[in-house]
Amino acid sequence: MCTGKCAKFIGVSLYPLCLISIVCNVIQFFPGWETEPVKNPGEQMTPEVIYLGGLIGGGLMMFLSIIFAAIGAVGSLYGFAVSTVGMVKGPQCLYSLNLSISDSKWEDNYLFKREMWKYCIYPKDVVEFNVILFSMVIASTGISLILCTIQMLNGLFGCLCGTCRNKE
Repeated sequence: MCTGKCAKFIGVSLYPLCLISIVCNVIQFFPGWETEPVKNPGEQMTPEVIYLGGLIGGGLMMFLSIIFAAIGAVGSLYGFAVSTVGMVKGPQCLYSLNLSISDSKWEDNYLFKREMWKYCIYPKDVVEFNVILFSMVIASTGISLILCTIQMLNGLFGCLCGTCRNKE
């Protein structure tokens, strides 16, 4: 496959991944489909959502040249890292004693202690909400990172070897 066809394939593949990252990040502003956390983001919203990993990491993917592919790779890496941290740290929520869950017991291994998820009462089902959406951002930005890296190499080889286009 010549570099021009490869660039076109990767560019078209990045559009849906970009859209998934942006939409998931916007939806995360409404944990449990509640609007209250948006009014008090510092208190009721997971900080990694505010870091806009999906919008910046997924939305800023540019693939017109090697430099823009590198920016896309860095943005994807950013989105991947922020979403991974958000997944590991867990959501901010109120649990049955009306205290904010931020102690080390919750943060240690909440992903593998599904029985703890029921104690998070507000926003409703916020743990599942965060796990699903952060997982989707992690997957889409991970794939974007791979594709942008390939595009950077493709652009480099295109510069060194030509693009396989017929000269008229």
